[in-house]
Amino acid sequence: MTLVDAGSADALALEDRYTAHNYSPLPVVAASADGAWITDVEGRRYLDCLAAYSAVNFGHRHPAITAVAHAQLDTVTLVSRAFHSDRLGPFCAALARLCGKELVLPMNSGAEAVESGIKVARKWGTDVKGVPAGEANIIVAENNFHGRTISIVSFSTDESARSGFGPFTPGFRTVPFGDPDAIAAAIDENTVAVLLEPIQGEAGIIVPPADYLPRVRDICSRHRVLMIADEIQSGLARTGRTFACDHWDVVPDVYLLGKALGGGVMPLSAVVADADVLGVLHPGEHGSTFGGNPLAAAIGTTVVELLATGEFQSRSATLGTRLHDRLRALIGSGVLAVRGLGLWAGVDIDPALGTGKHLSHLLAQHGVLVKDTHGSTLRFAPPLVITEEEIDWAVEQFTAVLAEERAHRASVR
Repeated sequence: MTLVDAGSADALALEDRYTAHNYSPLPVVAASADGAWITDVEGRRYLDCLAAYSAVNFGHRHPAITAVAHAQLDTVTLVSRAFHSDRLGPFCAALARLCGKELVLPMNSGAEAVESGIKVARKWGTDVKGVPAGEANIIVAENNFHGRTISIVSFSTDESARSGFGPFTPGFRTVPFGDPDAIAAAIDENTVAVLLEPIQGEAGIIVPPADYLPRVRDICSRHRVLMIADEIQSGLARTGRTFACDHWDVVPDVYLLGKALGGGVMPLSAVVADADVLGVLHPGEHGSTFGGNPLAAAIGTTVVELLATGEFQSRSATLGTRLHDRLRALIGSGVLAVRGLGLWAGVDIDPALGTGKHLSHLLAQHGVLVKDTHGSTLRFAPPLVITEEEIDWAVEQFTAVLAEERAHRASVR
């Protein structure tokens, strides 16, 4: 099945001509979406098993989210933080309660949340811990993905994110992911924070050893260092708990949130911490014109209300078990390994069958949308509204693709 007919070809030609080529998307041109499904300009339907990298956790156009967005469009959408809005306070209060923290710093993108968390940690180090100005360091993990701004790629170990973009921002120390002893060895008197993804997403849905996060929490507490959890992809019910850290009963000093916080409708992110951390910011020291705007805040409040019921966490846990069981049954049939928690799975493909990108193209031809990472890994992260039947269908299509590729490779030997 070809994915590019006349309507798609026109849209792709315009995008290719006028859009910077900083992505390599599948040749699927979305025209509408609902729940876990996307429909292209020719009317073909695809089961979305990527959910915009967890930004669409609650499904495309969730009725409660779109209803509040429509209503807010009729009142006020943006006043900047130069004035107050009736939506910001309720949103921050609801999110603070969900996180068990005292203050919320609203921003827009996930990368903005990470950048803001870095600034807050450095300011906390100077004002509270007494680190000399300009001497703070932050410990990060190898194979991290926290965004693509200059400061963030400065501590990336992915050369495609770094090559040609120097000079880089100093002040970061990189250690292996999953190794708490390496963190302890890297800490000195000027260390202000340890910044980690509880589960590494872009690296291939890498789940750490069971003792990792608890030991990191203990190390940070003993050395008076902030533990910052980047839950932008892993948080907000994706893994079967509100936060991935919850699987290990770990509470970080700072949560970094984004993606699903905007309900798949608006960019919305946040830094969430107690007053002894976020209280280091004063007027004029940090800001964002769109951060916490009334439209995003109204949507964010609705997202928190959806999470407060526990329904989506439960769905992710239960359906995630089904997804992982079905995917693990394919090990030995073209699948080498399956990792993850909840409705989040990294699937390593036998390189003999082709790259992850090649397999993602074949899956799209079968009506299932996933995305590759790190060469031979596919990520499955469907909206949490997906059903058992849809999971089974997606895995059946994946099974068919693997069988077709095995037969094709055998025929050309």
